[in-house]
Amino acid sequence: MRRPFTRQDRGFSLVELMIVVAIIAVLAAVAVPNFLKFQARSKQAEAKSNLRAWFTAQRSYLQEKGSYAEAIGAVGFAPERGNRYAYYFSTTQTCQARKSDGSVTTPEGANCITVDEGKHKVVTATPAPLVVSLSWSAGGGGNPATPGVSGPCPGCNIDALAVGEIDNEKGGLDTWHIATKDAKLSTPPCGNDEIFIVTGVPFNTFNDVDCDK
Repeated sequence: MRRPFTRQDRGFSLVELMIVVAIIAVLAAVAVPNFLKFQARSKQAEAKSNLRAWFTAQRSYLQEKGSYAEAIGAVGFAPERGNRYAYYFSTTQTCQARKSDGSVTTPEGANCITVDEGKHKVVTATPAPLVVSLSWSAGGGGNPATPGVSGPCPGCNIDALAVGEIDNEKGGLDTWHIATKDAKLSTPPCGNDEIFIVTGVPFNTFNDVDCDK
């Protein structure tokens, strides 16, 4: 015999379902943007790691040659394929091209590296550094907006930049700087509370995660 219908057999009402949907929507609205920001920040590890490797290579080259070199071949700097950042070591750009077909073209005296188009679809493989209202007062270092060698060697300085699109949004390019001498900014850059640029430490001059307009 079929048991009688009880209250426990009743399904969810429309109001209850709407409340559950609303709660899920609120949680998604909070969680998804935070997850995307966390994911974008994890991509910044590439720029910091490669700039530190470049700095170490430059220090070794200085010990041997008494100067710094803008050419990547001279110091043996060769980051792994799949880079989402472009790297610049001179005001002039003679770049190693990492092409969409997987090939690599390295001209003589190459002093920059393009975004790996075989891995990442980008508007341009050589994105321009984004430095917004960045004023600085040198403390022996060079210009955080300009890569390359400055000053007479062996007491010279060299600056490097890494630039990449990490959040797939318009309005910003993540930009990192590193130098072989300390420097001090007059005001902190967008997305960064620091003003002191410490020798050999990657410094975020435009944070693409927090500064998109």
